[in-house]
Amino acid sequence: MKPATRQNRLKIVGCVVMLLAGLGFWKFASRQAVQATQLPQMTMAENLPAATSGFAPTVENKNTPAGSAPAAMAWIPGGEFSMGAQDPPGMDKVGMQATLDSRPIHRVYVDGFWMDKTDVTNGEFAKFVKATGYITVAERKPRAEDFPGAPPENLVAGSVVFSPPDHEVPLNDHYQWWAYVPGANWRHPLGPASSIQGKADYPVVQIAYQDAAAYAKWAGKRLPTEAEWEFAARGGLTGQPFVWGDEFRPKGQWMANTFQGHFPDKDTGEDHYVGVTAVGRFPANGYGLYDMAGNVWQWTSDWYRPNYYQQLVNAGSVARNPKGPASPYDPSEPNERKKTQRGGSFLCTDQYCSRYMVGTRGKGEVSTGTNHLGFRCAKDVLPAAAQ
Repeated sequence: MKPATRQNRLKIVGCVVMLLAGLGFWKFASRQAVQATQLPQMTMAENLPAATSGFAPTVENKNTPAGSAPAAMAWIPGGEFSMGAQDPPGMDKVGMQATLDSRPIHRVYVDGFWMDKTDVTNGEFAKFVKATGYITVAERKPRAEDFPGAPPENLVAGSVVFSPPDHEVPLNDHYQWWAYVPGANWRHPLGPASSIQGKADYPVVQIAYQDAAAYAKWAGKRLPTEAEWEFAARGGLTGQPFVWGDEFRPKGQWMANTFQGHFPDKDTGEDHYVGVTAVGRFPANGYGLYDMAGNVWQWTSDWYRPNYYQQLVNAGSVARNPKGPASPYDPSEPNERKKTQRGGSFLCTDQYCSRYMVGTRGKGEVSTGTNHLGFRCAKDVLPAAAQ
């Protein structure tokens, strides 16, 4: 469910305010020449294998950590598993083929770790801000040095917001439903007129990668790797398409906050929610984790490259605690630095993308937050002598 980046806001500001029109262009132009010499050229099709099956059983570690669990965190035992995505049903040429970067399915081992049971909430993030005085990326006025040549009046703080049209639109242009909104930030997710009052238990959104990393450091935690995130999301299951099993709605029950109706113009809310909802409203997975599918996307610590899984397979052995590629590259936006995101959001639908399916991947430019993007944290096990 691809939003526009802050750097590419030039393409969407017509929906918001024309004075912002130059920002994306200036930053894009200033970085293009440098990054073109740093990043190897690659097309999306290069080194991406055909979709296959091939899941082998998950083998969990049997050891458990000494001492009590950190507050509101669940133990993820780690072990060896098959990482990657099944074929989504009804693949088409718009959004479903985004799952190609989840190939090939490959074996990975991760050590055990702790993970937040839920996404970080508004209430938790507010405590961090109160304690540290931290100001998120979306709240900061863009710096003139980051946008060479931009008129001063164009440098306005804000963020990207889902702005559904009131009519059907082609699904090959995501700028039809995303807009850069001045004044949008974690306190005002949809813009200045919106508020998180009474929503302390909702996931914090409009969070750029460095915001999430800053919170994690303050909390004595870290962001999970992509491999850790997927192992945790699977909850001990092997190869099932959803974090809860094989069926999207087992016995007719809604298992995640996703999009129903006609995308992107009409969410009917058949799952009882339109837009973001509070954490923990749907059943937990096998490890006691909530909302590992739907509601809001979650940052991971890995840089994004669509052929990274093939690189791991080419290494010829089980990947142990992989931490992602050394540098980012997205052929569709080669000048943007992107981290991998996981889990999908309230906007995921089989009409456009099905990335509430476990194993599928998302991606996001590191300085861009949206109103469907949050995070949760992980924590390493302390050595026995320190416990």
